[in-house]
Amino acid sequence: MFRGRFLHTMDTKGRVSIPSGFRVEIQRRSQNDPVLTRQGAHLALFPADEWEKKEEVLLGLSEFDSDAQDLQRIMVGEASDCPLDSQGRILVPTLMRGEAELESKILVIGVLNRIELWNPERYEEKKQMTALRFEEINKNVDPNRQAPGD
Repeated sequence: MFRGRFLHTMDTKGRVSIPSGFRVEIQRRSQNDPVLTRQGAHLALFPADEWEKKEEVLLGLSEFDSDAQDLQRIMVGEASDCPLDSQGRILVPTLMRGEAELESKILVIGVLNRIELWNPERYEEKKQMTALRFEEINKNVDPNRQAPGD
């Protein structure tokens, strides 16, 4: 699992270093390259084994549901294999950098089964919005909560 937050610098070629503990976990889990994809306002790097699970879920969505098609198109159609180089960096494709507004400073965040790459300002905005709704969100996603009327 991935956890923690690190501020890194992306070089002019679009390479960003992945924290050493994250690299070890990626390489331990699979010999295949991790996959980078877009997830809303940020990018997500999945170890190959987690990406395969994600693709199975996406494949199981209805072909007739336009939201499902849109999700598949964004997540899979724009995904990219991202091998780690000898210095533990990945190359973030130019188009993805622009869409996520990634510049020189990048927040690299471990979130359980994936690593997120954020523009620091966008992350702070998202974090503030989440903090304001924390209790509501917690109630909505708590698997032990009872449905109204139960």
